[in-house]
Amino acid sequence: MSRIFVPKDSAALAVGADAVAGAIVAEAARQGLAVEIVRTGSRGLFWLEPMVEVETGEGRVAYGPVTARDVAALFAADFLAGGPHPLRIGPPEDHPWLAGQTRITFARCGIVDPASLDDYRAGGGLAGLERAREIGPAAILEAMTLSGLRGRGGAGFPAGVKWNTVAEATGAPKYIVCNADEGDSGTFADRMIMEGDPFALIEGMAIAGLAVGAAKGFVYSRSEYPHANRAFTVAIEAARADGLLGAFELELRVGAGAYVCGEETALLESLEGRRGQVRAKPPLPAHKGLFGRPTVVNNVLTVATAPWILANGAEAYAALGVGRSRGTQPIQLAGNVKHPGLYEAPFGLTLGQLVMEIGGGTASDRPVKAVQCGGPLGAYFPPALFETVYDYEAFAARDGLIGHGGIVVFDDTVDMAAQARFAFEFCAIESCGKCTPCRIGSVRGAETVQKVIDGVDVAGNLALVEDLCHTLKFGSLCALGGFTPYPVMSAITHFPEDFGGRGEVPKSHSSL
Repeated sequence: MSRIFVPKDSAALAVGADAVAGAIVAEAARQGLAVEIVRTGSRGLFWLEPMVEVETGEGRVAYGPVTARDVAALFAADFLAGGPHPLRIGPPEDHPWLAGQTRITFARCGIVDPASLDDYRAGGGLAGLERAREIGPAAILEAMTLSGLRGRGGAGFPAGVKWNTVAEATGAPKYIVCNADEGDSGTFADRMIMEGDPFALIEGMAIAGLAVGAAKGFVYSRSEYPHANRAFTVAIEAARADGLLGAFELELRVGAGAYVCGEETALLESLEGRRGQVRAKPPLPAHKGLFGRPTVVNNVLTVATAPWILANGAEAYAALGVGRSRGTQPIQLAGNVKHPGLYEAPFGLTLGQLVMEIGGGTASDRPVKAVQCGGPLGAYFPPALFETVYDYEAFAARDGLIGHGGIVVFDDTVDMAAQARFAFEFCAIESCGKCTPCRIGSVRGAETVQKVIDGVDVAGNLALVEDLCHTLKFGSLCALGGFTPYPVMSAITHFPEDFGGRGEVPKSHSSL
């Protein structure tokens, strides 16, 4: 029987993967051929989705992008044996886009059946948890610290420091909370893990619980991720049935999709059944988090990387990357880019390499004008900054953010003044309303940028925008208001031509 792998990742489903799977089953039945369809996650080559793979005597062979209309011709070309066809990609691992990656967090995505615990074990899964149980909490914490793993949710805070803080905190019970509320535009890595390799997240949660002495964990997802939530629910049930969690309790909670609930304290408020509003800090969640107890709050990618570190050693992970940015970063390429998708590599590539070489430039074949890094509240970088190394400190030195690893590309038709206005509008819509700078400053900011666009007292209004950004950055309770100045001021700084004829651009923005 031939095994055929068809992704059921949301990206593949959006371009007809279910129809392709159905057409393969129908054509095989028509020809009297026995086939087994295995639904996997995505390998992340989104421009080739649906990417269908066939198991042959020489390994898996990929074809893509496949439509239902292509299926009959694929069978005629003997694709079950890896036969030649215009859509033939060959062994997936040999594709330059995959061959250049160092896959740690995403090592199994697109390869295994995400609902199969046997597949997960066969792919090296659970080795980290087994090692963690052998060495105990103190050694787990030491490994996480030595690895240099930093929070992949955006803040880049060392995971080992956070875990140690919770382990040392007084008070019980303690909790592990995974932030799967992936709301940034142009990001999809959390969803890909939950859809394509959910047991990695489950294993990571169990390791974290063991490390800090927490008996219960919550994964907080969003209602806009129905496929991810279903896949993760199936995986949790399989893990429970297998007994691999032991006494550790794990629960999936689904929020209503408020962007601000991606902020850790607003997330905790929502988990407790209240409106998602940010809390003042201190106290930190590590001391007083969920239900007032010490709580680890980490992003999906952070938690899902812990099993690899425990299984392979902290030194192996720390050997990758540059400076204080250790290990790999799952980078998500989106927007007007020829090769969108997920690319996992050690920190150290330049932004230009990511956009022009790996991303292939714009899909429109027009010049790249701007690249927004770090989500809708990240700074816009022009091609003049493409030599910037992709790591936390290098980006911070250029007033930029790595954030959740999202990179959104724009060609030369984009109006950066409109993008600056959009940043304020986004903040106004998504604000929880608790603090004045974010709630009111964002509205006034959108109004003021519109005045600049309309040519009304341009110099004065640009100065007012700068002043508003200063207030937002230093007066907001959380990063929603605090980071809104990044896209606004970077647009004004790097793209003055889009504010041309509108007055002098402020010169003191560097204070931001």
